[in-house]
Amino acid sequence: MPPVIIVAIIVVILVLVVLALNIKVVQQSKAYVVERLGAFHAVWGVGIHFKIPFIERVAKAVSLKEQVVDFAPQPVITKDNVTMQIDTVIYFLITDPKLYTYGVEHPMSAIENLTATTLRNIIGELDLDQTLTSRDIINSKMRSLLDEATDPWGIKVNRVELKNIIPPREIQDAMERQMKAERERREAILQAEGQKQSQILVAEGEKQSVILKADAAKQAAIMRAEGEAEAILKVQEATAQALKLLNEANPNEQVVKIKALEAFQAAADGKATKIIIPSEIQGLAGLAAGVKGVWDAVEPKNPPKVPGSQP
Repeated sequence: MPPVIIVAIIVVILVLVVLALNIKVVQQSKAYVVERLGAFHAVWGVGIHFKIPFIERVAKAVSLKEQVVDFAPQPVITKDNVTMQIDTVIYFLITDPKLYTYGVEHPMSAIENLTATTLRNIIGELDLDQTLTSRDIINSKMRSLLDEATDPWGIKVNRVELKNIIPPREIQDAMERQMKAERERREAILQAEGQKQSQILVAEGEKQSVILKADAAKQAAIMRAEGEAEAILKVQEATAQALKLLNEANPNEQVVKIKALEAFQAAADGKATKIIIPSEIQGLAGLAAGVKGVWDAVEPKNPPKVPGSQP
């Protein structure tokens, strides 16, 4: 094969290799910052692009996804001079690849130092109790300050979280003792509440028992009274029926008086030692005695003899 043809083949292969190396495909959620002759030229988005060999170069491939950075614990001092360790987590995304590329050298290191400085400034205005109980406030302040400070770098801070707050050992021991005492106090309160509820239930049970007993006694008394009233009613109905029958018989006065006398006679046959007889009945008794005397006077002492009879 002639040398010219071999050289031509080599040249063609080199051209194809160069062309292949300068074809760039930008993936989803990425951006390429391209420089031409050392100056910023363009930001390539998703798709296929061709870079001019030896003239253009990709200065930086930037991820547009939200990123998370966990910084090491930083020593901070509270308003009441308590030194503690706090580590933070930053959630951010790159909104401008050009600013991110040319805005600051070593962006992650810059964000870490900025976060530590901002955290010290905020904690320095709070005492220990406020620091432990105001995480949401601290997170909000830090997010606002960091977002404002990183905006010229093409970075947007979406969220800041205080991951851990580590106070000194002696303060941790005191907090543990306080928490233990608080748990014991709550347990004592729960036990007292349980005893109180138990006593209330017992008292309610006794109250219901007394009420039920009273209701039972009341119902028994009502039934006895109703029985007695019914008996009295029966007696009165019998008496009324007797009077009705007596009135229908149309007795004269003498019969009534004799019946009354018989009633008093029955009473006298009992165990009574003294009986008071109305004057009307006394007169009737006297009349009965008088009639009996006349009858005895007119009655012959000896019966008349019948002829032919023996003496």
